[in-house]
Amino acid sequence: MRSSVEDVPDQCAVEFAMEILGGRWKLAVLKQLVAGTHRFGELRRALPGVTQRMLTRQLRELEADGLVTRTVYPEVPPRVEYALTEVGHSLDSITDELDKWGRWYRETVRREAPSGLRPPA
Repeated sequence: MRSSVEDVPDQCAVEFAMEILGGRWKLAVLKQLVAGTHRFGELRRALPGVTQRMLTRQLRELEADGLVTRTVYPEVPPRVEYALTEVGHSLDSITDELDKWGRWYRETVRREAPSGLRPPA
Protein backbone atom coordinates (compact mmCIF):
# COMPACT_ATOMS: atom_id res chain seq x y z
CA MET A 1 0.00 0.00 0.00
CA ARG A 2 1.09 3.56 -0.51
CA SER A 3 1.90 6.10 2.16
CA SER A 4 -0.84 8.23 3.61
CA VAL A 5 -1.89 11.32 1.67
CA GLU A 6 -1.47 13.25 4.90
CA ASP A 7 2.27 12.42 4.85
CA VAL A 8 2.88 14.42 1.63
CA PRO A 9 4.51 17.78 2.33
CA ASP A 10 2.40 20.85 1.63
CA GLN A 11 5.11 22.39 -0.52
CA CYS A 12 3.83 21.23 -3.92
CA ALA A 13 0.21 20.75 -4.93
CA VAL A 14 1.28 18.70 -7.97
CA GLU A 15 3.03 16.20 -5.69
CA PHE A 16 -0.12 16.04 -3.58
CA ALA A 17 -2.28 15.43 -6.65
CA MET A 18 0.14 12.78 -7.93
CA GLU A 19 0.01 11.00 -4.57
CA ILE A 20 -3.74 10.65 -5.06
CA LEU A 21 -3.86 10.11 -8.84
CA GLY A 22 -0.48 8.47 -9.39
CA GLY A 23 -0.44 4.87 -10.44
CA ARG A 24 -0.61 3.37 -13.87
CA TRP A 25 -4.34 2.61 -13.77
CA LYS A 26 -6.05 5.25 -11.61
CA LEU A 27 -6.70 7.83 -14.32
CA ALA A 28 -7.81 5.09 -16.71
CA VAL A 29 -10.27 3.82 -14.08
CA LEU A 30 -11.56 7.35 -13.49
CA LYS A 31 -11.97 7.84 -17.26
CA GLN A 32 -14.10 4.68 -17.44
CA LEU A 33 -16.26 5.77 -14.49
CA VAL A 34 -16.96 9.19 -16.03
CA ALA A 35 -19.39 7.36 -18.32
CA GLY A 36 -21.27 5.94 -15.35
CA THR A 37 -21.39 3.14 -12.80
CA HIS A 38 -19.44 -0.01 -13.64
CA ARG A 39 -19.07 -3.43 -12.12
CA PHE A 40 -15.60 -4.81 -11.40
CA GLY A 41 -15.70 -7.18 -14.39
CA GLU A 42 -16.69 -4.37 -16.74
CA LEU A 43 -13.74 -2.30 -15.58
CA ARG A 44 -11.42 -5.27 -15.96
CA ARG A 45 -12.59 -5.88 -19.53
CA ALA A 46 -12.26 -2.17 -20.38
CA LEU A 47 -8.66 -2.19 -19.10
CA PRO A 48 -7.25 -5.43 -20.54
CA GLY A 49 -3.69 -4.91 -19.28
CA VAL A 50 -4.59 -4.59 -15.60
CA THR A 51 -4.45 -7.56 -13.25
CA GLN A 52 -7.30 -8.30 -10.87
CA ARG A 53 -5.03 -7.59 -7.90
CA MET A 54 -3.88 -4.22 -9.26
CA LEU A 55 -7.40 -3.11 -10.21
CA THR A 56 -8.62 -4.03 -6.72
CA ARG A 57 -5.77 -2.05 -5.16
CA GLN A 58 -6.32 1.02 -7.33
CA LEU A 59 -10.07 0.99 -6.65
CA ARG A 60 -9.48 0.70 -2.90
CA GLU A 61 -7.12 3.67 -2.95
CA LEU A 62 -9.54 5.75 -5.04
CA GLU A 63 -12.31 4.83 -2.61
CA ALA A 64 -10.15 5.71 0.42
CA ASP A 65 -9.40 9.12 -1.15
CA GLY A 66 -13.11 9.81 -1.70
CA LEU A 67 -13.06 9.71 -5.50
CA VAL A 68 -14.99 6.46 -5.96
CA THR A 69 -17.85 4.81 -4.13
CA ARG A 70 -18.22 1.05 -3.84
CA THR A 71 -21.74 -0.32 -3.47
CA VAL A 72 -22.30 -3.96 -2.54
CA TYR A 73 -25.76 -5.34 -3.23
CA PRO A 74 -26.93 -8.21 -0.98
CA GLU A 75 -27.62 -10.65 -3.77
CA VAL A 76 -26.42 -14.12 -4.65
CA PRO A 77 -23.96 -13.89 -6.26
CA PRO A 78 -22.99 -10.52 -4.75
CA ARG A 79 -23.04 -7.55 -7.10
CA VAL A 80 -20.51 -4.76 -6.54
CA GLU A 81 -20.65 -1.47 -8.43
CA TYR A 82 -18.22 1.42 -8.58
CA ALA A 83 -19.12 5.03 -9.33
CA LEU A 84 -17.49 8.42 -9.11
CA THR A 85 -18.28 10.63 -6.15
CA GLU A 86 -18.84 14.37 -6.57
CA VAL A 87 -15.14 14.84 -5.85
CA GLY A 88 -14.32 12.20 -8.45
CA HIS A 89 -16.46 14.00 -11.01
CA SER A 90 -14.39 17.14 -10.40
CA LEU A 91 -11.72 15.35 -12.47
CA ASP A 92 -13.98 14.82 -15.52
CA SER A 93 -12.49 17.65 -17.56
CA ILE A 94 -8.95 16.72 -16.53
CA THR A 95 -9.33 13.08 -17.62
CA ASP A 96 -10.96 14.26 -20.85
CA GLU A 97 -8.06 16.62 -21.61
CA LEU A 98 -5.49 13.93 -20.79
CA ASP A 99 -7.34 11.54 -23.11
CA LYS A 100 -7.24 14.12 -25.91
CA TRP A 101 -3.57 14.86 -25.30
CA GLY A 102 -2.69 11.15 -25.27
CA ARG A 103 -4.47 10.60 -28.58
CA TRP A 104 -2.78 13.65 -30.10
CA TYR A 105 0.65 12.56 -28.87
CA ARG A 106 0.23 9.00 -30.12
CA GLU A 107 -1.06 10.10 -33.53
CA THR A 108 1.23 13.10 -34.07
CA VAL A 109 4.44 13.03 -32.10
CA ARG A 110 5.01 9.27 -32.09
CA ARG A 111 4.35 8.99 -35.83
CA GLU A 112 6.38 12.03 -36.87
CA ALA A 113 9.47 11.52 -34.73
CA PRO A 114 12.41 9.78 -36.46
CA SER A 115 12.73 6.25 -35.11
CA GLY A 116 15.95 7.09 -33.22
CA LEU A 117 14.25 10.00 -31.45
CA ARG A 118 11.04 8.24 -30.48
CA PRO A 119 10.46 7.82 -26.78
CA PRO A 120 10.66 4.19 -25.60
CA ALA A 121 7.42 2.28 -25.95
